[in-house]
Amino acid sequence: MAKIIDISHHQVPSAINYDKLANEVDLVIIRTQYGSKTIDRHFKTHHAEFKKRGVPTAAYAWVRGVSTKDMEVEATDFYNRTKDLNPTFWFLDVEEKSMSDMRAGVSAYAKKLRSLGAKKVGVYIAHHLYKSLYINVEEFDAVWIPHYGKNNGQANSNPAYPCDLHQYTDKGRLNGYDGDLDLNQILGDKSLEYFTGKEVKQVVQEDLKTEVKSTISKKAKTYKVVKSVSAYKTAADAKAKRNKAGTVKTGSYSVFNESSGMINVTAKPGVPGSWINPAENKATATSTAKYHKVVSGDVASKLAIKYGSTIAQIKAWNKLDSEYTIYVGTKIRVK
Repeated sequence: MAKIIDISHHQVPSAINYDKLANEVDLVIIRTQYGSKTIDRHFKTHHAEFKKRGVPTAAYAWVRGVSTKDMEVEATDFYNRTKDLNPTFWFLDVEEKSMSDMRAGVSAYAKKLRSLGAKKVGVYIAHHLYKSLYINVEEFDAVWIPHYGKNNGQANSNPAYPCDLHQYTDKGRLNGYDGDLDLNQILGDKSLEYFTGKEVKQVVQEDLKTEVKSTISKKAKTYKVVKSVSAYKTAADAKAKRNKAGTVKTGSYSVFNESSGMINVTAKPGVPGSWINPAENKATATSTAKYHKVVSGDVASKLAIKYGSTIAQIKAWNKLDSEYTIYVGTKIRVK
């Protein structure tokens, strides 16, 4: 598992043995600012010391704008203070409701950051505020969510919402720093190289080869959709079953492209259509609901993993409360 940490000026350089800590981590995400007024005291040092030792660095900024205009100012400050450090990723850290319409505010922040030159922009969303903030996650290249579980330094929980990075503890310990660290793991199908920037060109080239191969195929394949399935914009989204972008109805379609086991189906041969996950097509045609009798020690997150569903689905099927409470002896739907 890739080791990713995020740090700020709370991790004082004098307390870090960069040689040892650099050997422990694959990526470091470093805070630039808290709002516009508070500049992280050690962000330049952190970037320089880790890069010197061959560790890629990304950047994040705590978002505190009180209007869309203020959000754009924060984005400009974030960019100007960080651009010379060439971070692999730019993350917006959204942990408070600083204005009434955070969806619009965060969107303005991201758009301004991109217009200034940021290539990859992600968003960190506080788990307990995910629904109320209503951030448009489709505008970002990656979603990062904290969810600690037992918070004992180990990964023992799963966020209730789809994400690419999971901050699983703020009590982590690594060689080279005698204090607590935020530890993160990659979820979904994005590789470590996606965040460090080392694999992007290769991935693009492979995608182009796949598209060309599909386009010049003399005889187009066909694919039958047994029952309406979710449509997605990319193969990665289809594989992760996230960011649904409509529905592909029952019928026979031409295959425009295939990637990672996912299929791009189209009603107009030779014209790109929608990505679908074949597993969903099979599941909708033959699936039946499954139930589980709760015994001592059962928790919703473990049952979701055991039966191949999600915590969110189990919550919806069984109308669980926000704590995902289940009771011994009762039968709940798990698939």
